[in-house]
Amino acid sequence: MLQTLQTMHDEKIVDRIWQKDHTVWSTSPTEISNRLGWLTEPLDMIQHIEEIETFVKEICECGFTNAVLLGMGGSSLAPEVFCKTFGLKDGYLELSVLDTTEPGAIAAQTQALELEKTLFIVSTKSGGTIETISLFKYFYSQVCRELGRENAGKHFIAITDPGSGLEQLANDCQFEHVFLNNPDIGGRFSVLSFFGMVPAGLTGIDLDKFLQRAITMLESSKLPVQLDEITNPAVLLGVAMAEYALAGQDKLTLILSNTLKSFGLWVEQLVAESSGKSGIGILPVDGELPAAADKYGDDRLFVYVKLRGDNGHDESVAQLKEQGFPVFQIELSDIYDIGAEFFRWEMATAVACWRLKVNPFDQPNVEAAKISSKAMLAAYEKDGALPAVEPSFENQKCAVYADSAVSSLAEGLATFLAEAQEKDGSYISIQAYLTPTANLDALLSHLQNAIRDRTRRATTTGYGPRFLHSTGQLHKGDAGNGFFLQLEFQSESDLAIPDTVQNDQSSVSFNTLKNAQSLGDRDALLSCGRKVLRVDLKQDVVSNLEHMIATIEAHE
Repeated sequence: MLQTLQTMHDEKIVDRIWQKDHTVWSTSPTEISNRLGWLTEPLDMIQHIEEIETFVKEICECGFTNAVLLGMGGSSLAPEVFCKTFGLKDGYLELSVLDTTEPGAIAAQTQALELEKTLFIVSTKSGGTIETISLFKYFYSQVCRELGRENAGKHFIAITDPGSGLEQLANDCQFEHVFLNNPDIGGRFSVLSFFGMVPAGLTGIDLDKFLQRAITMLESSKLPVQLDEITNPAVLLGVAMAEYALAGQDKLTLILSNTLKSFGLWVEQLVAESSGKSGIGILPVDGELPAAADKYGDDRLFVYVKLRGDNGHDESVAQLKEQGFPVFQIELSDIYDIGAEFFRWEMATAVACWRLKVNPFDQPNVEAAKISSKAMLAAYEKDGALPAVEPSFENQKCAVYADSAVSSLAEGLATFLAEAQEKDGSYISIQAYLTPTANLDALLSHLQNAIRDRTRRATTTGYGPRFLHSTGQLHKGDAGNGFFLQLEFQSESDLAIPDTVQNDQSSVSFNTLKNAQSLGDRDALLSCGRKVLRVDLKQDVVSNLEHMIATIEAHE
């Protein structure tokens, strides 16, 4: 680590980052020179606080009580952190985030809304994200039907880049407001821009206080590297992430105070999508419960982010340190310090990727799943059905798709986990194309920790298709250590996606889109040589998950 710090000092890496020198990461400026606006965005956004607060006041005075953010990845994860961490403030809007194509989740959100009092935030940098635009067309149709087409636009705002397709769509549909973001910011680095600050303002977060915390970290991140005393907090974290990863401890395992739990969702995308390419990658592990040291392999770096006064994980962390595991600890004085942490992690990730010799701002493997999904949809439009895949085993309760014959779900799972356990440096990713509910969250968490405890392998979990915009890049771009447990089910309900905003004619449903995405991602993973076990839980999701957990725990 000292050698790396010496190199940073000699090559003036910190200064060059702040000078927006693309050669820190690559000889080519492509997807670097136009992706460094995040460095000064907290300072720039201070100038827009009055604009945001005026807008929020007008929205509240118009009688809106709820906001639903329609977005994916960098557009949705930070707003979810805000609403789960800061909660609802009197006099402001109750925010919920919808980042799924699962029709059951969309239907549940629809039924919970009083459309007359609901504001929809359509949030996408590119302006063409298929999930976001599909959700917009669906909810725009709902609002038109209930409140009249002439009034519909008043219930929608957009956050997007200048010149995007969404900007034009918003103008055509007479949206209440359009926030045009700095185009020189990539999605996963956009939390301190309009993409994060507009939803934050609508929930009543003190934007000046929040951004000032970020600015304090911004200024600290300019400090040069002095070998006698490292005072740049982002450099310390970034160098630690990279050096441990290069030494084989590339499973960055987050331990978070309960109030800060959702922060891991945002870190997961930032680190995975930035570092996971060119056969390299740092795997962020979010959601694992702290366990005894013998449940972990030797490929872990733990980062403990705690809120001052919350000592709930102190004993577990102390035991990990005693067992010789590396632990990086961060303490927040209060929840507004998350503003500083957003910037710390952005800069740390940029520093880590310099050391790893990867471009943190592109995502070369994300297109693989999109291309496969488009091929699935094209087949659907031609044949009226998605391409069929023959199961290795099937009964009335489930179907298993493995790379060899199996006689039961238990056998397929046991073989899959044994292969993962035999491969050094492997990890297991649970990909749940299921309807997110509190009960399912608990079951997936139980499954995640049961797999970790049985195999001693880092285990992650994510809902599809959300993870495609988060960890999906790393899954296909890293060294190939991932084993993927893909879970799906047969939904009893479906919802039509309008082809246009002018009428309700539909050629594709949300269920078809979701299934095309899951099949497309499976094909993309297999084409990269990854191991995939796909399990169709049919309509018995809870029972099958409980059976999987019991099977795994019985063999620990």
